[in-house]
Amino acid sequence: MQDSVVKDMKLAEIGERRIEWARRHMPVLQSIKEEFASERPLEGVRVVACLHVTVETANLILTLQEGGAEIAITGSNPLSTQDDVAAALAARGLHVYAFRGQNETEYYDCITKALDLRPNVTLDDGADTIAMIHKEHRHLLGEILGGCEETTTGVLRLRAMADDGALMYPVIAVNDAETKMMFDNRYGTGQSTLHGILNATNFLFAGKTVVVGGYGWCGRGLASRARGLGANVIVVEVEPRKALEAAMDGYRVMPMSIAAPLGDLFVTLTGDISVLREEHFRLMKDQALLANSGHFNVEIDIPALEALATSKTEIQENVVEYMMEDGRRLYLLAEGRLINLAAAYGHPPEVMDMSFANQALSVRYIAENGKSLEKAVYSVPVEIDRRVASLKLDAMGIEIEKLTPEQYEYLHSWHMGT
Repeated sequence: MQDSVVKDMKLAEIGERRIEWARRHMPVLQSIKEEFASERPLEGVRVVACLHVTVETANLILTLQEGGAEIAITGSNPLSTQDDVAAALAARGLHVYAFRGQNETEYYDCITKALDLRPNVTLDDGADTIAMIHKEHRHLLGEILGGCEETTTGVLRLRAMADDGALMYPVIAVNDAETKMMFDNRYGTGQSTLHGILNATNFLFAGKTVVVGGYGWCGRGLASRARGLGANVIVVEVEPRKALEAAMDGYRVMPMSIAAPLGDLFVTLTGDISVLREEHFRLMKDQALLANSGHFNVEIDIPALEALATSKTEIQENVVEYMMEDGRRLYLLAEGRLINLAAAYGHPPEVMDMSFANQALSVRYIAENGKSLEKAVYSVPVEIDRRVASLKLDAMGIEIEKLTPEQYEYLHSWHMGT
């Protein structure tokens, strides 16, 4: 294998310091790392990870390495790699194929290089590695015990594969663990999306109208934090139960066609395609901002925006102005890619501590049980989810109530009634 493809190995020392900073804020993962170092449950297991290459991810990778795994890591988004982190991991001898600013060819070439490791376990954030294996590298399938998927978009893709009978190895939907979804999607995306928008534009939220596309956990997190900064929040949602929840949470709920003329800032967080499209661009007010915090850059129909524009100008890093025929200006942030990673640091370490604790324990579960699992998408075993929550509470110094024997018996018996 080619050892590594990174931007600049001179950045390794800076990356090491930042990885250590994040480690101090990830106590759950650190406790798992110590357990792995003692028990070596991944001895001889080859892992290919297609994840956002950040300081938090680095601590997951080092935890797996401590457990005995051989690892190749590549980026899951062309703009999310932190080059100093990639260099630091490469300096430790890991196989790293990631640099910020990849074009599409370079992006998929890096995944291909990582797959030269011939993985037993795959880790994904968006399912690109799994998709490539099934389409172009099927010769690897016989050696793969299973995989993990980190994000909503990837889980949707994998469930579609499973429904079509196309999925050829078991995958754990780490995204769906309560301790991941609640922390990562709501608290992490909510805060880091604001961070990315503020970094790119210095946008004043107070008094502005913010249109949130999607009211899943990510949309809930962003809506609550935008409102906390004084914004008037509109929610656009297609699922009636989520739309009802948004209305009961105090937000205005309406179709995008009605919200389009009202919004100062539009943020998509759905996992679907063309949430913002030509019919909406034609209705938006002058100087509206367009951002995406969903995994892929398809939630905003950028080709349609390009076709409508008479000119396109880069105003500053992560801000491109599209001039419409009638003189209105629309601003696309971070090329429509994940704004929280393209223009900011992504989720805080305390948040990713939960996500990556689930990842690490799920990798161990696959290594120990993969051969007996069906070719399907699995939830994170509830005992892992609860253990992660308990470890986090311990790290926070929080003690919770315990059931008395009488209470336990009552909850597990049908004999006791009113």
